[in-house]
Amino acid sequence: MQSKLHNNIEFLKGVGSKRAEILQKELNIFTWNDLIHHFPFRYVDKSKFYRIEEINEDTQFIQIKGVLKSMQLIGANRKRRLQGTFEDDSGSIDLVWFAKTDWIQKALKTGVEYVVYGKPKKFGRSFSITHPEIKTAGEIVKQNHSLEPVYNTTEKMKKFNLDSKGISRLQMNALEQLNHTELTEILPLDVLDAYKLLSRNKAYHEIHFPNTEESLSKAIFRIKFEELLLIQLRLLRSKINRNIQNKGFVFEKIDNKFQEFYEKYLPFELTGAQKRVLKEIRKDTLSGKQMNRLLQGDVGSGKTIVSLMTMLMAIDNGFQACIMAPTEILAQQHMDGIADLVKAAGIRCALLTGSVKGKTRKQLLLALAEGEIDILIGTHALIEDSVVFKNLGMVVVDEQHRFGVAQRAKLWKKNTQPPHNLVMTATPIPRTLAMTLYGDLDVSIIDELPPGRKPIQTIHRRENSRLAVFGFIDKEIKKGRQVYIVYPLIEESETLDYNHLMDGYESVKRQFPELAISIVHGKMKPADKEYEMKRFVEGKTQIMVATTVIEVGVNVPNASMMVIESAERFGLSQLHQLRGRVGRGAEQSYCVLMTGLKLSNESKARMNIMVETNDGFRIAEEDLRLRGPGDIEGTQQSGIADLRLASLSKDNKILMLAREVATRILNDDPFLDKHENVFLKEYMIAQHQQKGWGRIA
Repeated sequence: MQSKLHNNIEFLKGVGSKRAEILQKELNIFTWNDLIHHFPFRYVDKSKFYRIEEINEDTQFIQIKGVLKSMQLIGANRKRRLQGTFEDDSGSIDLVWFAKTDWIQKALKTGVEYVVYGKPKKFGRSFSITHPEIKTAGEIVKQNHSLEPVYNTTEKMKKFNLDSKGISRLQMNALEQLNHTELTEILPLDVLDAYKLLSRNKAYHEIHFPNTEESLSKAIFRIKFEELLLIQLRLLRSKINRNIQNKGFVFEKIDNKFQEFYEKYLPFELTGAQKRVLKEIRKDTLSGKQMNRLLQGDVGSGKTIVSLMTMLMAIDNGFQACIMAPTEILAQQHMDGIADLVKAAGIRCALLTGSVKGKTRKQLLLALAEGEIDILIGTHALIEDSVVFKNLGMVVVDEQHRFGVAQRAKLWKKNTQPPHNLVMTATPIPRTLAMTLYGDLDVSIIDELPPGRKPIQTIHRRENSRLAVFGFIDKEIKKGRQVYIVYPLIEESETLDYNHLMDGYESVKRQFPELAISIVHGKMKPADKEYEMKRFVEGKTQIMVATTVIEVGVNVPNASMMVIESAERFGLSQLHQLRGRVGRGAEQSYCVLMTGLKLSNESKARMNIMVETNDGFRIAEEDLRLRGPGDIEGTQQSGIADLRLASLSKDNKILMLAREVATRILNDDPFLDKHENVFLKEYMIAQHQQKGWGRIA
């Protein structure tokens, strides 16, 4: 029998077809379950009363008890208003209504004691409350709870009497029918006892109709904990399933290729963080389970060298390896860097992109199938059916968020047994987000830069300092350096942004008429874009004026300065990614954040953080705090989009606890088969069927 939770909202008392249509359109409420998950966004404490003489200009919403002394209609037609005088023993205040004046005048009686709730506003020397909530003192005495819920609603909904009060009435109707049998407890009793959690049924009643602040706090904690626990259980179960289903190739030996490269050809000493990550990868490849590891590291932290040495482990054990990059220019840079490092060691590398065609492509694919290529580097061309490896054992995906789940999974099918998988990102991910987006992966972090790298100096300048910034650019170019100037690209306004970019380009040309300048933007043909980028990479142009297309994929050690125009229009993580395009060489590099004269408080905070630190992980934490997780890739697949109450930016401690409890439950009962976990398992299966969640890696 279907649970009432899945009943159509139309069939709840007080709804009907018209209101159901509005609830669906305005709030995505289709079922009773959707309704009870439409939580209040704040609560009004109706236990506190003000005296009229206490009201001042800083007073927010207030509740006062007194007598309605008089009422009169003022004005005519559309300008008509109803005005009442309301008094307590300390003074008087005006109550004003502009709508439903006839009905209100009939409903209210002078000389009666009422309780009024609303926001006072000052007009001249006196205060008034417009459209107050008003009840008789007797009604207030009958209330069971002093914390009144306030729900999000819309103007369209209010026309159907679905204001906050209307939604509250519907919540009451739903909860009266959804008893213990409907809101069945799903958490094991030992978890409830250990953390003194409210029952599921009690939590939903208390969050909508709290008796005390303490019971409300407990209800919020219980529901947040449950949301986060379910996501962590699902991710960790996925990891257990993968380990059972996907046996991994065992790389038994570290042999000639790895050792020779490490001892003879490694261009610099590995950092402690790089050595730690390589040990973690070595352990994975010996385990007999398929490695599925996320490698996080700031721009310039040395992820590529770690991925190369990982691929050498595969080659030493008779396997091939590949690395997939999101753009041709990034694939070409990997090819240039990796091939140069390993050619003396006799490692055979090849590049496969959309530009490799005809006879060259045919010969390459034949050599790959024959096992004559050790490392294949390329773009998404690698996943085409015509690309056949002899024995693929290690897959590296660079800037993994640029590829879809299905694209990455296609590489797994290039061998009869899935190869080991290393996905890399230069976008630092806050710990709480990594645990939720990538909770079914093992995570490695390179958290130190190679020695000799100078921290990039970041400067914030406003529009009135433009001439000084031009002077700074001139000074760097005279030292033989190169400069990026980046303009924002906001999808809703491509034409405006294009004009903004072209105006900037003309301004730079006028300022530096003798210099060669590249321009790159999204409206260009791919071949033209590649040509302009290549000119800059080869040092044939001194300045590159671009949109954010250069955020990933350009490595120019000679570029020492990044100017970001309209920096207030960028998020923190994007600013940090752009800044990472410089500082690739040994010289001191600079990032100049150009903004308008007037900035919001949030924009000022972003500029200050960028100036203060180069630590990508701190920046990512701040970005999550300021923006929330909604803009981050992968949230839909991870289940974050289904969080109704919990917040990854605010509920760090609850998430850590949920992860700990999920780990403990699954260590004891990996398949949730024990009696105490049966309701939890049934609920997760039902959720999976409704949501159809995909895997992350």
